[in-house]
Amino acid sequence: MNPVARLPERLTLHEAAATLQSFQSAVASRAGPVVQVDASALRHFDSSAVAVLLEIGRDLQQRGQSLQVVGLPRRLRDLVALYGVESLLPA
Repeated sequence: MNPVARLPERLTLHEAAATLQSFQSAVASRAGPVVQVDASALRHFDSSAVAVLLEIGRDLQQRGQSLQVVGLPRRLRDLVALYGVESLLPA
């Protein structure tokens, strides 16, 4: 399975709205039960990255699809665990 979209190198509160809008457009036309997003390029991020991924996951769930995130940087995995949302963001 090839990733539908890739997270940018920087995803903070400042970039969150634009990134979310871009991702929603990218995944809107995707068929199939699982949509894959690549997070391996992320270098500079805050909790907004978690929020963006959760929102994409919610959008997909409403359409009967699920999100799979690949290439999560360790610090982002730590944030996901800190917020207790590992089950919502399968890697």
